[in-house]
Amino acid sequence: MTADERAKLIQQYRDGYGVVKEALRGITSEELDRSASGEWTPRQIAHHLADSEMMSAIRIRRLLAEDEPVIHGYDEATFARKLTSDRPIEPSLEAMRWARETCAQLLERMTEEDWRKVGTHTESGPYSAEDWLIIYAGHAHDHAGQIKRSRGRD
Repeated sequence: MTADERAKLIQQYRDGYGVVKEALRGITSEELDRSASGEWTPRQIAHHLADSEMMSAIRIRRLLAEDEPVIHGYDEATFARKLTSDRPIEPSLEAMRWARETCAQLLERMTEEDWRKVGTHTESGPYSAEDWLIIYAGHAHDHAGQIKRSRGRD
C-alpha cells in the first residue's frame, strides 16, 4: 500500500464518526430500537461501534508497541445482543469519537517500519497495521448505511 493510499484510508477513518452522526440525525426514541431492514437496530449499532472502536484502539496499540502481538477476536453479535438493551447511545458515540481520534493521531505519526509490523489475530492469522486500517477505515461508513436502512432511508 502506498503512502497516498494510506492517507486516503486514514481520512476515511477520520470521517467515520461524522458519517454515523449524520445517519443518526433526528432519530426518534422509537427508531432507536427497530430496524426496517431486519439488521441490528440503531441502538445496537451505536453501542457496537463503541465496543469495536475500543477493541480496535487496543489492537493498533498492541501492533505498534509489542513484538509479535496477539490480536484477540471477540463475538460482536453477542456483545450487541447482551450489552445494548436500553442504554443511551450518546456515551457510546463519544467513546467511538475519541477512540477514533486517538487512533488517527497514532496513524498519522506511523513510520514505514510501523506499517510493516504484523501480529497474529486469534481468528484470522497474520494481522498487520495495514490490515487494521483497511478494516476500520470503512467500518463506521458501513454501519452508517445500516442505520439509514434501519430507518428506511436508504
